[in-house]
Amino acid sequence: MADSGVPRAESESDSRSVYIYDCRPESKDSSEKVIETSGKDYREFLQAVLKEFSISRTEAFVLTTTDRRAIDKDIYGELANGKTLHLLQSVDQELAKATQERINYLPHYHTIVQSGQYEYYASEGQKALPYAFAELIDNALSATSRNTGKRSIDIRLLFDESQGGPAVVVMDNGRGMTSKELNNWAVYRLSKFNRENSTFQSDHSSYVRPSPVPRSLNSDISYFGVGGKQAVFYIGQSVRIISKPVGSPDVHEFVMSKEDFEQKEKNKEEIYSGIIRNRKPGDCSHVKTDEERFLQSLVLEEKGKDSFTAIVITRIQPEHVNYLKHDFILWTRELAHIYHYYVHGIHGHDMKNEKKTDSASNIDIQICLLDRSPRLPRLINLREIDNDMQTLYINSSVAEFEFKASKGSDARVEGLLRYHPFLYDRETYPEDPYASTPVAENDDEDCIVFQTEGRGKRPIFECFWNGRLIPYSSVNEFEWCAKPKKVCAVPLECYNRISGVLFTNDCFQVSTNKLTFMDLELQLRDKETIFTRVLNGQEQRVKISREFTTWLKDCHERFDKQVKFIGFHGTTTRTDVSSKRQQSPWARFKAIHWDGKVYKTGQQVKSVKTQPILFGSIVQFLLYGDHEGDVYATGGHVQIALEPKELYNEVKIIPISKIDRLATAAAIRKSIEDELAKLPEQLKITWPEGNPWPDKAVRPAGTPLGPIQVEVLNKKGETMSRLPVANINAKKLLIELKVIWHSPKGDVETNSHICMHSTKWEYWFKVMENLNKLGKYTLCLQTILGDSESASEWAGKRLPQYVLNFTIKESSAASFVLRTVPTSVQVGVPFSLPLEFRDEFDHLTQPPSDIKPKLECSSLQLSYEQTALNGTTFAIQDLRAKGKVKNQPEKVHTVKVIVPGLRQDCQSIQFSVRPGPPHQLVVFPEHDISIENGAPAGFKVEVHDEFQNITTHSKLIVRCQLLGAPDLPVDTVDCSNTGTGVLLAKPVQLKNVSTEQVLTAKFGIPNQKGIACVERSLRVLPSTRVFRVEVYRQEEDSDDVMVIQNLERINWTAGDTLGSLRFRLYDEGGRPVHLTYKLAQNIKVNWTGGMKTTEVAKGILPSVTVPTKAQGEHFYQVAFTDQQPVDTSFIIIPRPDEPEKLKVTLSESIVRMGETLSGNISVDVVDQYGNKTDALSADSMKAVSVSADGLDRSTLTVDWQDSTNTVLVSGVRFAAGLPGPRELCFKYQEFEEFARVKVTAGPPAKITLMEAPEMPLHVLNGRGLDTPFLLQLCDEWENPVPDQRVVIAIKTLSAQLKVKSSVMSQPVDPKGKACFKLELVTAPKGEHSLEFRGSFSRNSIPGPVVKLNVMPDPNNPVRLSVEYDNDAILIAGDTFPVFKVTVVSEEGGPVRNVSPGSLTMLLWQGSAAGNRPPPEALTFKCSKPREKEKDDHFYFRDKEIPEQVGKYIVQFILVEKGKSLWSSQIALNILHNKPVKLLPESPPATPVVSNSSASSRILLDSLCLRIMDKYNNPAGMGINGQVVVTVIGAEGGKAKDLPVFENKAKRLLFSLTDGEAMINDLALMENSPGCDGAEYTLQFQPVVEVVGPSTTIAPFNLPFRFYNDAENQKVMAEMSKKKDQLFHSIGLYKGILETHTQLTSELESQVRDAAGKETQFKSELSKSGIDISKLPSVSAIESLIAQKKAALERIQNAPRRKCTMPDPFKDSPDVLGKIAQLAQVEDDDAAKVISWHLLGDMDCVVTVTTAAAKKIYDDTQGRQQVMPLETVFWRPSSRPLPHIRNGESLFEPVGNPVFVRDLLIFPKHEESCSKVFSSLIGDTILVDDLDSANHYRRGVVQNKVQCPTLLTRQGERIRSNGKFGGLQNKAPSIEKLRGQVFGAPLPEEYHTVCRHIELLQQYSVAVQKASKVQADLDSHMQYLRSPEMKRKQQELQDQERALRDIDKKLASTPVRNAPVSVAKRNLLDESDETLPAKRIRRKTRKLLDS
Repeated sequence: MADSGVPRAESESDSRSVYIYDCRPESKDSSEKVIETSGKDYREFLQAVLKEFSISRTEAFVLTTTDRRAIDKDIYGELANGKTLHLLQSVDQELAKATQERINYLPHYHTIVQSGQYEYYASEGQKALPYAFAELIDNALSATSRNTGKRSIDIRLLFDESQGGPAVVVMDNGRGMTSKELNNWAVYRLSKFNRENSTFQSDHSSYVRPSPVPRSLNSDISYFGVGGKQAVFYIGQSVRIISKPVGSPDVHEFVMSKEDFEQKEKNKEEIYSGIIRNRKPGDCSHVKTDEERFLQSLVLEEKGKDSFTAIVITRIQPEHVNYLKHDFILWTRELAHIYHYYVHGIHGHDMKNEKKTDSASNIDIQICLLDRSPRLPRLINLREIDNDMQTLYINSSVAEFEFKASKGSDARVEGLLRYHPFLYDRETYPEDPYASTPVAENDDEDCIVFQTEGRGKRPIFECFWNGRLIPYSSVNEFEWCAKPKKVCAVPLECYNRISGVLFTNDCFQVSTNKLTFMDLELQLRDKETIFTRVLNGQEQRVKISREFTTWLKDCHERFDKQVKFIGFHGTTTRTDVSSKRQQSPWARFKAIHWDGKVYKTGQQVKSVKTQPILFGSIVQFLLYGDHEGDVYATGGHVQIALEPKELYNEVKIIPISKIDRLATAAAIRKSIEDELAKLPEQLKITWPEGNPWPDKAVRPAGTPLGPIQVEVLNKKGETMSRLPVANINAKKLLIELKVIWHSPKGDVETNSHICMHSTKWEYWFKVMENLNKLGKYTLCLQTILGDSESASEWAGKRLPQYVLNFTIKESSAASFVLRTVPTSVQVGVPFSLPLEFRDEFDHLTQPPSDIKPKLECSSLQLSYEQTALNGTTFAIQDLRAKGKVKNQPEKVHTVKVIVPGLRQDCQSIQFSVRPGPPHQLVVFPEHDISIENGAPAGFKVEVHDEFQNITTHSKLIVRCQLLGAPDLPVDTVDCSNTGTGVLLAKPVQLKNVSTEQVLTAKFGIPNQKGIACVERSLRVLPSTRVFRVEVYRQEEDSDDVMVIQNLERINWTAGDTLGSLRFRLYDEGGRPVHLTYKLAQNIKVNWTGGMKTTEVAKGILPSVTVPTKAQGEHFYQVAFTDQQPVDTSFIIIPRPDEPEKLKVTLSESIVRMGETLSGNISVDVVDQYGNKTDALSADSMKAVSVSADGLDRSTLTVDWQDSTNTVLVSGVRFAAGLPGPRELCFKYQEFEEFARVKVTAGPPAKITLMEAPEMPLHVLNGRGLDTPFLLQLCDEWENPVPDQRVVIAIKTLSAQLKVKSSVMSQPVDPKGKACFKLELVTAPKGEHSLEFRGSFSRNSIPGPVVKLNVMPDPNNPVRLSVEYDNDAILIAGDTFPVFKVTVVSEEGGPVRNVSPGSLTMLLWQGSAAGNRPPPEALTFKCSKPREKEKDDHFYFRDKEIPEQVGKYIVQFILVEKGKSLWSSQIALNILHNKPVKLLPESPPATPVVSNSSASSRILLDSLCLRIMDKYNNPAGMGINGQVVVTVIGAEGGKAKDLPVFENKAKRLLFSLTDGEAMINDLALMENSPGCDGAEYTLQFQPVVEVVGPSTTIAPFNLPFRFYNDAENQKVMAEMSKKKDQLFHSIGLYKGILETHTQLTSELESQVRDAAGKETQFKSELSKSGIDISKLPSVSAIESLIAQKKAALERIQNAPRRKCTMPDPFKDSPDVLGKIAQLAQVEDDDAAKVISWHLLGDMDCVVTVTTAAAKKIYDDTQGRQQVMPLETVFWRPSSRPLPHIRNGESLFEPVGNPVFVRDLLIFPKHEESCSKVFSSLIGDTILVDDLDSANHYRRGVVQNKVQCPTLLTRQGERIRSNGKFGGLQNKAPSIEKLRGQVFGAPLPEEYHTVCRHIELLQQYSVAVQKASKVQADLDSHMQYLRSPEMKRKQQELQDQERALRDIDKKLASTPVRNAPVSVAKRNLLDESDETLPAKRIRRKTRKLLDS
């Protein structure tokens, strides 16, 4: 029997036994065997087993428990009596049949001890069934807590009775239960603290509380051993538990039922006993098919699962079935509430921020209700429920207040308060949508609740225990967050706007049914409980009540919306706010609704509680935040322009609460008017000394200006010195004087003074005597304010000023200067000396008349001939210097120039003097000389000028010619630089000089004909130096002498020595020269360098070694090296020695496989030095043999060649083997020799694909392949063939396949390889083939066939899809419905990487004409997407509908990369707006009538009136009625004696049909009453039959004039007609001028904006280190951009590690890319080992969704690895390295350990990539080397810490189990990874340059735009000043003047308003406020065009 849940005493009997099932595959016995174990040891027990089951001793078997624990000696000692065992072949063998295990599950004693606790499901009036399910989910959460991936909990409600229902199944994918754990589950009240989950005591471990986690979401909620049993028997009457534990191949199954308990009680059996069935997965043989059909499919699902647990509850209570069916939404919502934070993570279900991934949960709880067919299953995931209370609390809140409560060491409470604001007109505190609202019995039916009070009386806090809700416990409030009893800064209603949640751990007790806390609130209210604020994850020990109140106040001020802001018109930035974070954005509004009043822009207000009190008009209202449209807020600010502007001219911003709501408009206006009293108007200038300067005066330089007295006068002529400013200190008035010199380089301020007021002399400026610079001047006297800013304007108006213009000219000459002074002059050469005369201020001026300059110099004689005057320059001409110049070129001569009569009459100059031109040649010595033949003569020559100075000159060449003998040399010397030289400095060498010879030397300068030649005599004597060398051979002790003549030829044996050589020397006269030691040192030979001087001094030469090669002639020389070298030579011809070996000579050493070696191989017999001998002959050649590996002897031939006496071998051929060197062996007699031949590949026969990828290759249509195809040309033996004559070409095998490559055909490279990269592949979807084929000499060479799987490109746009509301009615002047445009790709899905700026909407009037719009079509840009709108669609919203009705066409265009994509044209019908007025079809003239004749009484002959909308479109279709015509007074009021129509009718009726009425023959009655000359109005009032209740149609009024005199009537009629024409013309002119004014304003605004942007980019460029001063123009900017781009390209092209793995799926929708290309690693060693570690995953494609992964899987037929991101479990980890605990190191690590994940750099999708790589590499660590890794692992493990996998930079790996070594744990070289390696990131310099380029491009655009808008403004302003515009302004003034004259003549009231019917006038009049500015300009342009 198995152990029970309670300990019991040992049996007194010693009898023990076990039950054994023979589960081996060959066993057929299914019954159990009983083996006695009493008194037997382990060996005896095994013998009994062998005997019982007839097992031989050689047969392998194993005994295990039902938990697959193998029985050994130790385990056998712990076997309990009645234990069930399995006999298996191996531990992991699958069970061949099911077995049964007997268990007991007596209730634990806690049943009695804890029976007083509040027991199960006292549900407080609620339905308890969800809480029963919660107990089962608690168990499932605990079981799945160790899952690394998805934690799946599946609840199935099987209510189909045809399948054996009803039943409830709760299934999880947790760790499962062993048979022991299953036994424990059955024991009642066996909690996790005292249960033993192992059969054997040695395996037992006590309960360990999990580590603290946020929100206590530790899944440790299967606790008391009670809930599961109570839950299943509350739901039904029978339960079946099926479980498969981790690592076990067996499934354990246990059944409990009420029926079984009752049967055992009836039979007097032991109730708490049963059996556990052990079986293999999927074995459903025990299932009753009739009753439980659903169970079969459930069992079949077990196959393939690693572990699971399924709770199957049957015999469900009928009332539960009804509840579960009908209230499915209610109870699943309650479960979502209970497990809200387990399902959605620590932050809960925040639908406002769905992108939060730091707290993502991997728990998936799914509920499925299967009813009888044909009803569809109801499936819901708790994650999808969005109306549980916690979701409602989270998503209706706007702020959170996080805190912690601590009491004791382990007690942990985390708290959270949320604020639910008051928005607009309601509270947002959520109500339970399914809560029943109790109605009081005595409720008054007439009582209506307008507004709830937020939370009301509900408690604040819901309570969670270990992360799950405790539903019946709540905490009302704490003292620090309760409503205060006294008045505070926060309104009391704010306390009803908070909700909260408390998260506790299991240190706080709950009831066993987990419905209530025992004493949570009591403990938290204890005084020892400490509350702390948590801010940004950090606890702060602050006063919690103060922090909460501050937070609540902030929430109220920020989020409660109680002031309505109206008329949003953009956002702005406030620089007046000190906090930069609060400076932007501020929304701007035109009005607010506050306290029942409306405050608008322009309204005058008064402030309250400000210092000082402010008066002004409202500019705008400001509200912080990003708002659009009308919004509510608790407060805001108002911007006020202070008034009167003339005194203040400033804008103030105050809180809205500072507006005085009690001030009246009249009181405010009166206060403003009182401020305007007196302002300065003009300046009065006086000259106290009577020296006034008139305007445009001309004065000499130095003329004094002043003094000047100034007075400030107001309009009344009164003097003043202060501003009359009210309410503030009066500002003093100062006068600023400035004198501006208009210099050529710009204006220069020469004088600047600021004068204060004096009561005696007003404002006084002293004399100014510094006006000495020439040019025009401006004197400006400006009134300024006496404050720190010294402003010259006040309230936008310039203060009074005075301007005087004058000119300063030069004065008389006072000094002179030498303008151009020569630095050097030549003796006797004339030169000029210019002089300039200046006044006392150094200005150029005219020289005095009759001046005679003087020249003085102490070292030279100076004279000049004449002087000349040119303008202000005076020149001394023909000035000469004479005298002897010493040899001092650096000497400077000083000359004084004196001009008598000047203030400064003397100037000194300095210059150097050079000799004059050449004049004479001088030769030294002046007598004849004698020299020895071969010695130099050395004549010195000098060139003199006329004053005997040595001089120089260009090309001054002196020539010396020797005369008196043939072939004498000519010598020259260049004296151009020095004037001197030496000639015949080289030896003079004559031939055969035996006696003295006399020569003549002639000296001259060829290019100086005027200089005479000089001659000298030269005597030459014979030389005494060595002249000849003689070599002879004489043996020792012999008198025989053999003289070796010069160039004698000597035959000698090769390699022998020629010795006994001697020599003799002779001079030029043939006399012997005695040898001395000194002469011996000059003897040199060319056959050796090591001669002994002592031997040479005796005339002995070294021996000559004859060369070993018997070929050619060898030259030997003996030389005497002195000044004139002398030599003699001889030639030795070597001859062969005796035969020594064979010599083989190859004419060609390279042969192709299968071909014959070209040329012959010669074989000779040579001597020891390789010289050919005559030992081989034609008769002996047959003895020559040849051999080699793979040699084809059939083609080999051996021949004799008579001409060379050589054996020739031919026909050498190799037919097999690998290319490479081969050794040929040649033999002859005893001689043997080897020759090496290089065998290359054979002729090209085929083409192979190197590194062939897996076929087919996947490629996107319209894209290319990243990896090129590398092809190898091979011979028939598959050896590479480097034959560059072979051309390989691409050939497509499918007609639909089109490919583009950089080269479609190319010859192979020197290695026989060719590379093709497919840049573009286009084809229909599917597989296509292409072939690489070679050609050579018209022969085809077969090649490989490549299969391509072409997939549609998801990023290639092919069409535009447009969606909009087709049923929308388009009203003129309204806005279009939203157009949603989708760019559709080839794949059919939307293209996401499209810039919104590439899309344009075109609109034009008319019908569709062709595929393109007309040029005049209007364009609209794409709108900014809103928050919840998808980024794969583009929206055109708020686009104005044209004001003119009719047919229109809309078309959309996408322009990208120079390509256009057009949508289909959409026809639209624009309808009229609401009918608002009655207008004539064409404007009539003003009638002028009289009451006399019939023709003069006619008001109108014919007039067509139509009902129009506000845009003058006909809008009367379907409107019928009448038009009532009456006569009213001119001002619309009643008047006496009104004219009447014919027949005395006061009103006439005309028919109105479809909004149109014809008024014909309208005339007054004869002698009709009326005032003569008065103006009356005809009113045409429409009276319609069917018009909406809110529609009012304005009447049409037509003024007319009435006269009693017919003649006067005619005159006035003409004048009225002219008046109408003038009025119409004036309106057009004003419209034109108004348009130009508005355009000027806009252009000035654009100039300011452009200048601001330019300044901004300048600042950013300066901060980036770019010198702005070097960028003066756009061309300079573009040049710098080009340089930066070149640098960028250089950085990109620099060698860098790259991943070359192709990725055809990278740009597909929801695809991130392959693992290898998602990350980068900077270090090469780290990149290699990490890439190798992840080598199996590098090719895996990561997708965002499972659907995208499945699509790739299907497209590649399952060959491509995929990983959907949404199925990756990831838990953010900030854990330190394992050697760090609590911030301190456990030991000192070596080798620089670091997490591998910290080395990864993600260029894109950083968050997603972190999730992916965390799941792939976990906590893998990188260290430097293997020793450091082992040291680190040893230190970690010794500290009882799990050590993850370790990698080293050297490429080793230590697995997490400690194993290392072997090839599988050693990374190969990075080259062997074949591109499957993480790339290196671009250097930081790349990103810096990119930023520079971006800033420079933006700056370039800003500069160009600023230049363009400035040019536009200048052009426009120039146009405004043009004669044409002046003419128009003059014409307007003339017409206005004419109109006033006509009005006077008409004696009428002021000019009437223009007729309403004048459409063009209306456009101009109505454009003030009702229409946007763009529409005004558009209307005006239309008007101007018409």
